[in-house]
Amino acid sequence: MSATAMNPTSRAAALRRLAAEELDVLVVGGGVTGAGIALDAVTRGLRVGIVEAQDWASGTSSRSSKLLHGGLRYLQALDFKLVNEALHERELLLATLAPHLAKPVSFLYPLTKKYIERPYVAAGITLYDVMARLGAKATTPFHRHYRLSGVQKLFPDVRPDVMVGAIRYWDARVDDSRLTLTLVRTAVEYGALAASRVKVTDFTKTAGRVDGAEVTDLESGESLTIKAKHVIAAAGVWTEQTQDLAEAQGGLKVLASKGIHIVVPKERLDGEVGFILQTEKSVLFIIPWERYWVIGTTDTPYQQDFTHPVASAADIDYVIDHANVVLSKPISRDDVIGTWAGLRPLLQPATKGDGTASTKVSREHTVTEAAPGLVTIAGGKLTTYRVMAEDAVDFALGEAQAKARPSLTKKTPLLGATGYSVLSAQADSLGAEFGWDGRRVRHLLDRYGSEINTLIAQCREQADLAEPLEHAPDYLRVEIGYGCTHEGALHLEDLLVNRTRLTYEIADSGLAALPEIAGLAAERLGWDEGRKAAEIDAYTARVEAERAAATEPDDASAAQARSAAPEVVEAVKA
Repeated sequence: MSATAMNPTSRAAALRRLAAEELDVLVVGGGVTGAGIALDAVTRGLRVGIVEAQDWASGTSSRSSKLLHGGLRYLQALDFKLVNEALHERELLLATLAPHLAKPVSFLYPLTKKYIERPYVAAGITLYDVMARLGAKATTPFHRHYRLSGVQKLFPDVRPDVMVGAIRYWDARVDDSRLTLTLVRTAVEYGALAASRVKVTDFTKTAGRVDGAEVTDLESGESLTIKAKHVIAAAGVWTEQTQDLAEAQGGLKVLASKGIHIVVPKERLDGEVGFILQTEKSVLFIIPWERYWVIGTTDTPYQQDFTHPVASAADIDYVIDHANVVLSKPISRDDVIGTWAGLRPLLQPATKGDGTASTKVSREHTVTEAAPGLVTIAGGKLTTYRVMAEDAVDFALGEAQAKARPSLTKKTPLLGATGYSVLSAQADSLGAEFGWDGRRVRHLLDRYGSEINTLIAQCREQADLAEPLEHAPDYLRVEIGYGCTHEGALHLEDLLVNRTRLTYEIADSGLAALPEIAGLAAERLGWDEGRKAAEIDAYTARVEAERAAATEPDDASAAQARSAAPEVVEAVKA
C-alpha cells in the first residue's frame, strides 16, 4: 500500500510513533483548519502529528454550506480584507490545489426593483469579480445580467412576481469533508502521523510550559503521552474547553452559531443555477449539486451539546419558507430527503455580550498563545483554511524560524490533483473495461482525482468491486472498500457520513444499503458477525435519533432526541 493509505494498521503504527518520538508540532483537531495546519507544518520539514477525537471532519468541517466563496455579505459590510483573501484562496483551490474537489457554481442574485437596484448590486458584484482577478487568472466567468425572461430560462420554477431580473455570478462548491480528509492524507503522504478517535484529556507541562498532551485512544481505551515542541489547537467550537485543559488564563472566546441545510431531490426543482437570497438573519443559498439541491442556511446561537447538532422542525420550516419566496412550485417537508446542522466557531468580541446576536460576530480568524506553549486558532471560514494554517504555524514557530522555514502550501497540490486534468480528458474511455460511462468516471474523478488509478487497480484485483451498491447505486462497491483501506474509516458511520454522503443524500439515509456496506467493511476491517451487527445497529440508531430530532420544535428538545443514540465507539463495545 502507498504511504497515503490510512487504515487501522497505519493508525496503530502512527500511535506507536506518536508515543515514542518527540514531535516538532502536535495538532489538536482534525477539521479543515487542523488538517491544513498539519499539511503546512509537515511540508516545511517539521515532524508533525495530528489527533482528532471523532472522525476526520466530523465537526463543523463536514457540516458547512460546502461553498468556497469570498462572501458577498462581507462585501456589503465593507470587510474588503476578508473578501479579498477568500476570493484568492478560492481561485487557488480551483486552479492549483484541488481542482478535482472544487468546482465553479453560479448563483442568481434577484433584483426586485426596476432601474434603481441593478446599478447598485452590479457595482458590488463587479468589485467582487475584479478582486478575484487581482494578481491571478480567474477560473470563474465574469458576472452577467438577466431580465426576468432570462431568469426563467435558467430556472423555470422561479416565481415571476418576486423579481424583475437577476445578476448571475460565480463562486465555487466543495465536498467539505472530502477536502478535509484529502488534506490529512496529503499531510500523511509527506510524513505526518495521523490518528482519528484519539481524545486529548490533558496537556503535559515542563516548567509551566505546555510540551505535549495526554491522550486516550477511544477505540482501545489505552492512554499515551505525546511530546511536542509546539502544540497547536484548532478545536473550533471546542476551543474554550481545549484551552481549559491547559488551565489557560487568557485564550480565545468562541460563540457557537448553528446553521442547518436541507436536501431536496434534483428533479423536484426545474433549474440549472443556484440562488442567493437575503433573509432577516443571514443569507439563504439554493445550491445545485449533481443529484440534489442543498438549501440553507440559518444563523442562530446554540447552547446544546456541540458533538451532534441537529436540525429542529423550526429550523427546517424556516429554510423551506424562505426558499419558497422564489419558487413557483413551493417545496414542503415531504420533499426533504435529508438535513444536516453545523456549528460555526465565531470569535466573540473582547467585551462578552449576551450571546444573542451571533450574526454580528466577526468571522476573521485569530491566533494566540492561550497558555505558554499552547497556540490556539479560531474563527475564519472553510475557504480560508490555508491562510489560517499558515498563520498558526508561523505564530507557533516565531518570526525567525518561520522565515527560515516558509510555508509551501500555496504551491503544494493536494492528493489527487496532479494528473487530474489529463484523466478528465480521458473520462469517456477510462472505465470502459468495467462498463463505467463518462458520468460514472467523472463522479470518481471529482471525488478522488488521480487516485482513481488506485480504485481501478482494486477493481482489477476483485471484479465485483466495480459494481454499484445495490441500494445506493450512485456509489461503487470499490468506494466503500477504498474508504476502509485508504481513507481511515473505522466505523460504518464514517463510511456513510463522511466518506460518502449517504446519510443525507438519499431518502432512507443509506439504511437499505447497510448490509452490503457492512459486509465490505467487515472484510477489510476484520469484523466478526457480532461487530458487524453492532455497527449496523449503531448507525441505524443514529439515523432514527436524527429523524426524531427533526420533528422537535426547538434546539433543546431536538438535542434531547438526538442523545438517544449512543456514541459509536461505545455502542460497538457494548
